Amino acid sequence: MWKFVGRIAAGNVKLNRRSSILNDTVCHFSAPTSAAVGTLSPSLDHVHRSFSSSKSTKSSITKTKKSEGKKSKPKGGDPGAAGAEDGEFGAAGGDDLEAGRAKRLADDEKIPSLDVGPNGRPLFTPKDTTLSQLSHKDIGSYFKFDEAALKAVLPEGLASGIEDEFNESWRPALLVRKSFLALRDNFSRIADPPMWPSDGKGVKLKKQIVLDGPVKCGKSIALAMLVHWARDEGWLVLYAPKGRDWTHGGYFYKNPHTGFWDTPLQAENILKDFVKFNESRLRELRCKIHDPIVLGEGAGVGYLKGADTMPIPEDSTLYELVQMGIKSTHAAVNVVVRLRKELSVVKDVPVLIVIDQYNSWFTFSEFEEPVTPRSCRPIHARELTTVNAFRSMMHEDMMVGAFSHSTAVGKLRKDLPDVPVDARQQFPRYSLDEAEAVCYYYLRQRLVRREVFTEENWKKIYYLANGNGAEMRWLVPFMR
Repeated sequence: MWKFVGRIAAGNVKLNRRSSILNDTVCHFSAPTSAAVGTLSPSLDHVHRSFSSSKSTKSSITKTKKSEGKKSKPKGGDPGAAGAEDGEFGAAGGDDLEAGRAKRLADDEKIPSLDVGPNGRPLFTPKDTTLSQLSHKDIGSYFKFDEAALKAVLPEGLASGIEDEFNESWRPALLVRKSFLALRDNFSRIADPPMWPSDGKGVKLKKQIVLDGPVKCGKSIALAMLVHWARDEGWLVLYAPKGRDWTHGGYFYKNPHTGFWDTPLQAENILKDFVKFNESRLRELRCKIHDPIVLGEGAGVGYLKGADTMPIPEDSTLYELVQMGIKSTHAAVNVVVRLRKELSVVKDVPVLIVIDQYNSWFTFSEFEEPVTPRSCRPIHARELTTVNAFRSMMHEDMMVGAFSHSTAVGKLRKDLPDVPVDARQQFPRYSLDEAEAVCYYYLRQRLVRREVFTEENWKKIYYLANGNGAEMRWLVPFMR
C-alpha cells in the first residue's frame, strides 16, 4: 500500500518536472517569435493568401500580434528593443516604444546639430531647395518632401520603395543620388539644350532609356522623383507606376479589325490616372488628329448597338478626348491608342512617358486564348492593344522605363524588340559613400543607438546587404 502511494507521489513529482520543463521551453521559444513577427509576417501572409482567404489570414495575424504585444520584452533579436535596453524608450510594449521614439524624434528637431552626416556634411538639403535646384554638392544628402504634396504630384500612387522608406524612417525624405541627377539632367538637356556647343566629351543624351539593375537598387524611386521633377517644370507626363497591371486582370476581347486584344477596364484606368494631375494642361491642348474613334467591345456589355464610331469635333481638347474614353467603355481602348498618337505631336510643352515594371511588357500576360476545348494559348503582352501602343521606343519622344525584378518576369535578353540598342543602362545599388550617408540618416532617425554606431559596424551592414537599400534598412536596427 505504502509502496503504491510512494510510486504515485514520485509520478507526480516527475509530471511536475516535465510540466515545468515544458513551460520553460515554451517561454524560451516564444521570445524570438515576438521579435520576429514583424519580419516573418509578410512572407507568412503571402503563403497563406495563396491557399486560403485573406480574411482568416488577417484575423490570425492580428491576434498573434496583439497577444505577443502583451508579453514581456524579449532579451534579444528585436530591433525596436535596442533603444529600450538602456531606458531610451521606457516601457517594453510596442506602442510605448513607438511613442517614445516619436517623442524623442520630435525633441531632436529642436537640435540642428544632430542633422550632420559623414565628415560633417549636412544631412539634409537646404529647406527651400527644389528638385530642379539639386546639384552634385547635394549628393549624399536627404531631400525632404511634404508627404501630402508628394501624393498630389503623384496621384497614380507612390512606389512601394518610397512608402517603405517613409514608414520605417518616420520621415518623408529620400537620398539624393548621382544616378538620379544624371537621369534628370539627361532629359533636361534634351528639352532645353544648352546654348554653348558640346565639346564632344560629355555623356551622350538619350531620349529613350530603360533602367535595369539588381532588385531594390532604387529604380522605381528614381522614376518617381523624375516624374515629380518633370511635373514641377510644367511637363506633360504619362506615368504608369504599375505597368504589370496593363497585362493582368479584367475583361479581354479580340478586336476583329486589328487582331489585337482589347482590355477596356485597363484602358479606362490608364485614362483616369493620366487626367488626375494633368487636367489643367490637357484642357489647354487641342487635338491634332480628328479621325473618328472606332468603338470596340465594352467591358462585359458587348458591342454598342447602332454605332460603330464616335466623332471628334474640330475644337476638341485632349481633356475632352480622355473624358470620352472614361465615360464610354466601348471607346476606352481606342482612345488610349489615339492619346499615344496625340502625345507624339504635342509641341507646346515637353512630353515624357514613364513606365515602371516595363519588363512585364516583354513576356506573357495573364490572359489566355482558347484553342481547343481542352487547351489554351497564352497571350503575349505585345498582343494587347494598349501595351502595343506604348511599348515601342523606336520614335523621337522622350520615354523612360524601368525593369522590376519583384514581378518574377525573369531575365530578358539584352537586345529587346522595339527598343534602341543603347537604351538599356544599369542602375547601381548603393555605393560605399551612399551607404555611409544612409546609415547616418538612420542614426538620426533613431533606428540604431549612437553608442553602437561605428564605422566598422555600418560597413558590416553595407557588405552584408551588398548595397541593397531595403536590406540595409532592415539590418541597421540589429547593429550591436
